[in-house]
Amino acid sequence: MGLSFVSETVSVSTPATSANLGPGFDSLGLALTLYDDLTARVTESGFTVEISGQGAGELPVDESHLVVRSMLATFDEMGERPPGLAVSCVNRIPQARGLGSSSAAIVGGVQLARGLVKGGLELLGDADALRIAARIEGHPDNVAPCLLGGFTVAWTEGVAGARAVSLTPAASVRPTVFIPDERGYTATARAALPAEVPHADGAFNAGRAALLTHALTSDPSLLFPATEDRLHQGYRGPGMPGSASLVAALRSIGVAAVISGAGPTVLALSEVPADFHPGSHWHGEVLGVDDAGARVKGGMVEHAERGPVAAGRTS
Repeated sequence: MGLSFVSETVSVSTPATSANLGPGFDSLGLALTLYDDLTARVTESGFTVEISGQGAGELPVDESHLVVRSMLATFDEMGERPPGLAVSCVNRIPQARGLGSSSAAIVGGVQLARGLVKGGLELLGDADALRIAARIEGHPDNVAPCLLGGFTVAWTEGVAGARAVSLTPAASVRPTVFIPDERGYTATARAALPAEVPHADGAFNAGRAALLTHALTSDPSLLFPATEDRLHQGYRGPGMPGSASLVAALRSIGVAAVISGAGPTVLALSEVPADFHPGSHWHGEVLGVDDAGARVKGGMVEHAERGPVAAGRTS
């Protein structure tokens, strides 16, 4: 028996994310209150995408768009594709800046596909959604907070694939992002990383990552030492000198600043003085922490009622 698709339009709001957070390379992430809004409906044939905002006029508008590709991969997991799709994207997350725009598209696509199938949430649980999204993205550190919200710790576990838990940050944590005019690309940033790092650096980061979990959730006064890193930022710095200089400038005045994801955006996890000026090529914005993750509305689902245990969300 085949799938039954809903006739209504389904929508999803996907948050921006910041990964690594300094020492938590490829494992720690934070969902931010900046969103892409996506809608989709099943059509009789063809695949079309309308885009406004970030990426309009640049991103593809057919089945090669990342949202559609992610939807199709999710439908394949459920056993059947619809005859056609009409997708609309209102993008606010800057492209290629280290704020998880690709993860937002992937998670959005996975969630839209689940919402367009009657019983889709039961057929594919949140743990399955995370696994599919991480497989498409290649690593789980951004897709986990996008899906689950909050502060996430993600890992990959053998044949089970990606897993994650979501923790609630302390109420006083108010991230500030400094977004540059220029773009950066994850593949380029990863190419700058060495194949091996000193054992002492690995031990240093393990301690700082553990401390960061405590600092973000219980004691933000420790965020400055908790965001020190020796695994990736120093190696990537020469490829994004402006970002490296901004991190150094912020840290010199006691602000817990890091490279957001693969950059070039800079993330500050502690308060930035009002008189601090990053320069004319940077746009600064204070954001909140999104605590709900990708939210689906319409069709046969109300995503806010999902079970917390399946997704790894702590109660």
